[in-house]
This record gives sequence, C-alpha cells and structure tokens, in this order.
Amino acid sequence: MAKPLLTLDSGTTCSSWNYCGERLAAGSADGTLSIFDFRDPACSSSLRSTFKSKIHEGNIVKVVWLPPEYGDAIACIFADGIMSLWEEVAEDSQPFQWKMCKSFGSSLSKVLDIQFGISLTILKMVAAYSDGYVRVYELLDPLELKSWQLQAEFQNVIDSVSAFGKATCLSASISWNPQKGGSQESTFIIGYNSNTSELNSSKVWEFDQAHQRWLPVAELALPEDKGDQVYAVAWAPNIGRPYETIAVATHRGLAIWQLGLNPDHDGILPVDRIVLLSGHEGEVWQMEWDMSGMTLATTGHDGMVRLWQSNLNGVWHQQAAFQPTS
Repeated sequence: MAKPLLTLDSGTTCSSWNYCGERLAAGSADGTLSIFDFRDPACSSSLRSTFKSKIHEGNIVKVVWLPPEYGDAIACIFADGIMSLWEEVAEDSQPFQWKMCKSFGSSLSKVLDIQFGISLTILKMVAAYSDGYVRVYELLDPLELKSWQLQAEFQNVIDSVSAFGKATCLSASISWNPQKGGSQESTFIIGYNSNTSELNSSKVWEFDQAHQRWLPVAELALPEDKGDQVYAVAWAPNIGRPYETIAVATHRGLAIWQLGLNPDHDGILPVDRIVLLSGHEGEVWQMEWDMSGMTLATTGHDGMVRLWQSNLNGVWHQQAAFQPTS
C-alpha cells in the first residue's frame, strides 16, 4: 500500500520536485512558498519543512526549478502575471536563506509559463506572455541569476507576416527538448490557449545559428485542428528512438505525436499523430514523462492522475488511474 510522504496545506496550488528528487517546492493561494527536504537523502520516507514564507500578495500558480548546474533556485509565477526568481544563498557566514534575485512582468502583459534549457552551455529561459509573444532570455553571468538579457522576441506563428489584432491568451505551455543542450542548440515546443487561432497550435522552435534567430520547424496539429486551444505539452526523453515523442493536450483529448529528425529542403521536420487518447473528463492541466520517455502521467479538471503507456505493439492505453484521497 502506498505511503504518503507529506501532506501539503489545503491552500497549495502547485508543486515541483527538483532535478534530483530530494527537494520539493510548493506554492499556495495566499502567496506562500514552501520548501521541503528529505531529512536523510538515503531515506525516502521523511520530508521536513526548511523554508516557508509569504513572498507575494496573491496566488502562486506555478513553481519551476532551474537546472541544478545553477545552484538551488526556483522561478515562481503568480496569478497577476509577475514572475520572480528565488535563490538559496548563504551571506556573511549565516545559514542558507532564500532570496529574490530577479522579477519579470509588466502591467501590459502577464507571464503565463516559463521553462529553462541549456544551449551551447548558456542558460536560456523561454517565457510565454499573455499578449501572445514568446520571449527568450539568456543568463549573462552563470554566477549571477539576476543578470538576464532578452535574446529574442516573436509570436507562435509559422508565417512571420501573419497579421491579427491584439491577442488575449489565458494560458500557455512550454516544454524543452530534454535531449539537446550543452554543446548543441536547443529546441522547444509551445502552445497557447488564446482567442487568436494562429497562436494556439503547438509549434516546435529551433535556433538557427547561421542567421541568429528562432525558426518554427514543425506544427503538431492536423489541418482541421490548427486553431484548437492547447492546454499542455510535454516533450519525452529519448532513449535511442529514431524520432522524438511529444504529448499535446487540447479539448479533443491527449495526442501523442512522433517528430521526425530529418528536415525537408525547407527545414521542416515531419510529424505524425499516432494516437488520440481520451479518459480525462474536462481539460488536462499538466503532463509529465518518466525518465525513459515510456510512461506519461497526466492530471486535469477531473482530479484524476492517469498513467499512459504503449504496449510492445505500439498501442497506447491507460495503464493506471489514481484519485487523491481526501
């Protein structure tokens, strides 16, 4: 029988494990950020609170850990669209404390989602804003998490000359390709839930080093589905497959896509939707692949956690479903 590791406060709205799975960050509706650690890293059955403080006047809607190479640091997105970076530091021989080192956002547009990736040894942050723009930031100094520079700004459209009115975006979802990074250029996928159909469909973006710009290299949507709002995307780790696997959730269901690795003469990668899964009642809010990229966990409006897998014949099915106990 499963044993709970920790019971979170009733006002908890989001949580995230760090890369090693030894620290848990949780955000609450009243703006409180909490950090939990295992008392003994060798023992996986005891978590304790090491930090708890109200950091904002308003709901924390998402917490994201930075890559471990950059220390213990977290990004918090708030309901008012502000995003702030928090770093655990030791000052003047004092114990480690969490300090805010940078804030993003404005009264004109809200931060909806962010993700971090490493490209050519440089830490990059992709942020999706409520005005429909994607902004890519670079960390100028790996020892200073406050020194960010805007590297690119564009909208999530294939045709760069598309013209439409001011977009209103309710949410967005971003996922980096977990295989690339380090000495390679990274790629990521992003989809919007907006009132502008051109922005919505999930598109894969790759940095063109020769021309120093981000280019769309694939669109994960059937021709009749390109205006559908996207609720969540998740790029699977690749353990040697000759293609990439990406999950995309829309109102139609949960789609599993295969992304080819060999572009055509225009630089576009081939895509194939291999299955459209149904099971959640309502929207899918969050998706996460396991380390092998073989099992997908999803949760959504129905309050269920579902696990999806493909069998040896490549047929996808629901492997398990869990309902949190009250």
